[in-house]
Amino acid sequence: MHPFSIKAEFKLGFLGGGQLARMSAYQAYRFGIQTAVYRSGSTPEPMDFVSPFISIGAFADEKKLIDFAKSCDVVTLENEFLESDLLKHIRDKSGTPIYPSPETFELIENKWIEKETFRKARIPVTPYRFIKNNTDIESFGNAFGWPFVLKSSKGGYDGYGNATAYDIESALDGFGKLGGNSGRDILAEAFVPFEKELAVMVARSKSEVIAYPCVESIQQGHICKTIMAPAQIDEQLQKKAQEIALKAVEIIDGIGVFAFEFFLTKSGDIILNETAPRPHNSGHYSIEGCITSQFENHIRAVCGMPLGKTTLRKPVAVMENILGTHQRKSVSEHVFNSLATIDAHLHLYGKLDSKSGRKMGHLTVLGNNATTTLKLAKKLGNEIIV
Repeated sequence: MHPFSIKAEFKLGFLGGGQLARMSAYQAYRFGIQTAVYRSGSTPEPMDFVSPFISIGAFADEKKLIDFAKSCDVVTLENEFLESDLLKHIRDKSGTPIYPSPETFELIENKWIEKETFRKARIPVTPYRFIKNNTDIESFGNAFGWPFVLKSSKGGYDGYGNATAYDIESALDGFGKLGGNSGRDILAEAFVPFEKELAVMVARSKSEVIAYPCVESIQQGHICKTIMAPAQIDEQLQKKAQEIALKAVEIIDGIGVFAFEFFLTKSGDIILNETAPRPHNSGHYSIEGCITSQFENHIRAVCGMPLGKTTLRKPVAVMENILGTHQRKSVSEHVFNSLATIDAHLHLYGKLDSKSGRKMGHLTVLGNNATTTLKLAKKLGNEIIV
C-alpha cells in the first residue's frame, strides 16, 4: 500500500447537502478533514448545520461549480442527479479530482445506461426496454406480462419517478405523468417474482475493495423502512450477492462507496435491480453495526486512505427509518430513556420540514437474535414521530 498523508487544511467537497453528506462529514471531522458543500435551493439542508463552508447555486451554473471545486482538495457526490459531462468539465477546469470519477458515473448515470453496462458484463438484471410510445408499451406488456413498472431513466428515488402499469390505460397515464410525452426518457422494467429484496454496500479505493454484509431491505410504499443485517438467508446466497456487487464495482472502476440492490427470486437467483454511486440508506446500520461504517469508508476511499473492516460488531443489526408525518412532535422522554438503557442509536437528520414519507432520521438496534432485535427496533421506531 502506498504511503499517504492528509494535510491540516485538507478540504473535502460535497455536491449536495443532505443527510448523506452530513453523516459522511461527521467521519471526515474525525480525521481532521474540513468539509465544504455546494447545494441548490433556499431551504437549509442538513449540512448547513455542520459545515462552515456552504456554497449555494444552481447545479447548471458551471462557473460556480468550478470555483467550488477549486476550493477543495477532493470532491465527491451525495446524489446521482448530475450529468457525467458536467462532472468532467468541472474536474478538468478546476484540476480537482472527483470521486466517483465522471468516467465511472458515465457508466451508470441513468437507469438505461446502468442496465446496459451490467447486462453487457453478464450480470443478471431485471428485464427492461426503452419506451417511446404506446406501441412500445403494448409490446413490453405482451412480452413480459402485466403489470410492469415504468421508470424515469433519470432522477427517481423512493418510489418517485415510478409508475405501475396494470393495463394499457394505466400505462399510458403513467407514461404521461412521468414526462414521456414531453421527451423524458422512460424505461419499462418487468416485475420479478421475488422472495426478498437484498442490498450490498461496497467500498473501493485505488488499491483495495471490500464488501459489507448482505442485508435485507423491507419496503413500505416503495420506501425502504427496515434493514436487517445480515439478511436471513442461506450463507451461500449472501456470498453470491457480495460477489456480484464486487464484480459490478470493478466493472465501473468505482472509487468510493456504492450500493447494489438485488432481488432474490423464488428460484434462488440473484438479480441486480439498481445501483447508487454513494453511501446509501441500506448501509446506515453500519454506523454502529460494523467496525467501519459506510461513511467512514467512503471518506477513506475518496481521500486515498486504507479501507477499514466491515465486520458486524454483533450478530444482528436492524435499522428502522424514521419517516416524516404531518403531526411532527419532539422525541419523547420515554424514547430517550429507552435509548439510554439498550444498544439502540437514534440519528435525526436536522431537516426542518417534515412531510409524509420523507426520511427524517433512522434508528439502529444491535442484538444477538434477529426476531427480538427486529421487534424492538419496530417498537421504538413507531414511538418516534417527527
